[in-house]
Amino acid sequence: MTSVQSAARGLCVLVLAAVALLCVVPTAVADEGWSVVPSAGGRDGRPYFYAEGAPGAVLQDTVSVINPGEEPLTVRLRGADADNSQEGGGFALRAKPRDTGSWITFAEKTVKVPARTRADVPFTIGVPEGAIPGDHPGAIVASGGGRSAAVRVQLRVAGPTLSALTVEDVAVRDGRISYDLVNRGNTVLTPKLAVRADGLFGEVLDRAPRTLPVELLPGRRVTLREPWPDRPAFDSVDVRLTVTAAGGAHDEAGTAARFVSWGAVAGLAGGLVLCAGGAVWFVRRRRRTEESGEPGGPGGPGGPDGPEQPRTEVELTGAVT
Repeated sequence: MTSVQSAARGLCVLVLAAVALLCVVPTAVADEGWSVVPSAGGRDGRPYFYAEGAPGAVLQDTVSVINPGEEPLTVRLRGADADNSQEGGGFALRAKPRDTGSWITFAEKTVKVPARTRADVPFTIGVPEGAIPGDHPGAIVASGGGRSAAVRVQLRVAGPTLSALTVEDVAVRDGRISYDLVNRGNTVLTPKLAVRADGLFGEVLDRAPRTLPVELLPGRRVTLREPWPDRPAFDSVDVRLTVTAAGGAHDEAGTAARFVSWGAVAGLAGGLVLCAGGAVWFVRRRRRTEESGEPGGPGGPGGPDGPEQPRTEVELTGAVT
């Protein structure tokens, strides 16, 4: 291989390396906005905080505020209690913390983060002596720069756990089956749902158990809806919902539904009207026949109520044997 070929190959390698570097390294970090995340702490990529301890324990961790922008950033940190959204598909934060959010203490609540810098803020979770065992979902919220961002805190207090849930308020309306799920235990649940419906002539719906896209927090209630676009047009149906979750949680509930097709009702009403009209016509015709004395009619000649007809008398002679 000549020196020219070697130089050309080396140049190609450098170009390919530069292209690969451009593909991996983001070029618009400053436009992504600031974020609040769990500190790496040797565990890169933690999506949320997880902590576990007995009542009375003090747990420690670190939260990081990342500012990729060109201007300094000031944020304020606070703890919050997590809650299910009303529709169950997401999470919300309670306005005033009474649980995990109130147990979080920061080394500093107000943090100034220079441009293109991250600030690591230590915090503690002081579990009260009388804390109830089980899951206590919370969050760390950072507010600044005209917006807020949060990272979840999954806290479990050591002790006995109970998985329990109920399905309530089942109803069928507007092409959907609506129902409420209530977490009666002290652990976060991911429920599975099975649906069955039986009509007057047999089964009309049978859906095998499937995992719902819901993390049901302890003590929370969510309202969910199950689409049913192919429901029967005319039937009386018993609907049954069965929910299960890890740890032995199980419950069933149902409701009755009546399906009526207004087209069928209109057709039936029309048939009844025709029948009634035919009956009236028959009665009137019968009455006219009686009043006119037509032959064969009740009031006509030969009828039971007509004038007496002439009789021929015949004398019978001879002995009767």
